[in-house]
Amino acid sequence: MKPTIQLNNWLVEKRRYLHKHPELSHLENETKKYITNHLHDLGIETYSITGKDVIGVIKGNHPGRTVAIRSDMDALPIEEETGLDFASVNKGVMHACGHDGHMSILLGIAKLLVSNKSSIHGTIHLLFQHAEEEVPGGAVEIVTENGLKGIDAIFGYHLWQPLETGYIGIRQGSVMAGADRFTIQILGKGGHGSMPEDTIDPTLVISHIITQLHTIVSRSVKAIDQAVISIGQLNSGTSYNVIPDSAFASGTVRYFNSETSSLIEKRIEEIITGVCHSFGATYELNYIHGDPPVINDEKLTAFIKKTATSLFGEEKVIEIDPILGSEDFAYYSHEIPASFTFIGIGKEETSFGHHHPKFDIDETMLPIGVELFTTGVLNFLKGGSNIEN
Repeated sequence: MKPTIQLNNWLVEKRRYLHKHPELSHLENETKKYITNHLHDLGIETYSITGKDVIGVIKGNHPGRTVAIRSDMDALPIEEETGLDFASVNKGVMHACGHDGHMSILLGIAKLLVSNKSSIHGTIHLLFQHAEEEVPGGAVEIVTENGLKGIDAIFGYHLWQPLETGYIGIRQGSVMAGADRFTIQILGKGGHGSMPEDTIDPTLVISHIITQLHTIVSRSVKAIDQAVISIGQLNSGTSYNVIPDSAFASGTVRYFNSETSSLIEKRIEEIITGVCHSFGATYELNYIHGDPPVINDEKLTAFIKKTATSLFGEEKVIEIDPILGSEDFAYYSHEIPASFTFIGIGKEETSFGHHHPKFDIDETMLPIGVELFTTGVLNFLKGGSNIEN
């Protein structure tokens, strides 16, 4: 079902309004009103599971299964530097990850589907989810509230700058990593830099810890498993000639199976314990389990790949490598058959990556997303997926 030129212009208009008025996670109040009003204008009934999300329901003229399509709504705490005419008017808040485009795509899907109820065999839930960027976020809240009850499968998508514009990225199985985070506080004994023998230097201790943490992936994780440990924050001291009492570091762990996550958590504490004991320091470790990996259902993803290939040609649909970024769509994928697809927007004019203050999307890919998932969902409901629940 190909979008018209009029719909393409409508998609851009909606995307630019949403880009101009971003809201942070769990605070998407005006965004939710905007989405709700547009769905009601289309004659689509809505409901909410958590009070922060909004879900439109389209019932077809024929009985059948129930499918959901998900878009996220939240923006990031970033000061925009794009210089666009429709740049954010909310200081320090920006749609720097493409969620404005995701919402406009799902609104476009709604607009096409509601005018084609005679082609719908079943029911479609249009899930505009809050707080994808936060942990815990909107998806886990929706799952906890039994929000997937009665839904047979769910589709998701991401406008993706690392993928060249015009291409669709597909992968079965583990497609996005689980993401944990941790903080380390080393407690030593401060003193003057000229008398280190009277101190327990927490800067030295945490330096040894960081060096050893980077051996976990290469020497403790199985070579066939993928994982990343990165330290993103390190604070110690306030003066050049004073050894401080404490030092602080925080980092992230990325993985594709729960066994790897558990192993890394265990090894982090073992290393910290051993290093601190050798120096006479103590520590506080806070390990926080974040979103699990996104697992694409094999049959459902093969179905989406077939749909994309029929629409755009085999050369435009590519098998992508696993992505070490995380997505809370993962919680849906651990409950029901799910498939998460990447829509390429990478080109010279949009070379800044996700979460960058100059990030922008290629708006020509908005109708591609609409066409892919409108066609895909209609075919799924007609029984083309061969998925049994």
